[in-house]
Amino acid sequence: MVALIVNNISHRLDIEPETPLLWVLRDELGLTGTKFGCGIAQCGACTVHVEGAAIRSCQTQVGDVDGAHITTIEGLSPDGKHPVQQAWLAEDVPQCGYCQSGQIMAAAAFLKDTPHPSDEDIDNSITNICRCGTYPRIRAAIHRAADMMKG
Repeated sequence: MVALIVNNISHRLDIEPETPLLWVLRDELGLTGTKFGCGIAQCGACTVHVEGAAIRSCQTQVGDVDGAHITTIEGLSPDGKHPVQQAWLAEDVPQCGYCQSGQIMAAAAFLKDTPHPSDEDIDNSITNICRCGTYPRIRAAIHRAADMMKG
């Protein structure tokens, strides 16, 4: 049995501890906002928060996060009011949209630790891949969200 707290809801799952967290979230819990991209923790489409830190769920075994608090895109802000989500809309970031939940989760965790990021900070820390190349809009949205979070 593995115990998880996902989006503030407790779950006890009879599942192999080697199962990737991504597939537990998607297939066992029905939280399909977290996407499968590359499967080797390179693209970041599967980014979620574990205890507030951004991780790549495709290569994280569920047994390694037993008892942890996990936040998915569905739990970041169910009403879409998180400053990063609002900035994403204001900057018209998505093109195809596939990577966006991972991008948003990476940006939200990043801004907790880096509330006043420079372009260089963003470029060095946000390593998620956007095949559509919306990086300038992603950077602008992160700056906008940082400004919104200042209050």
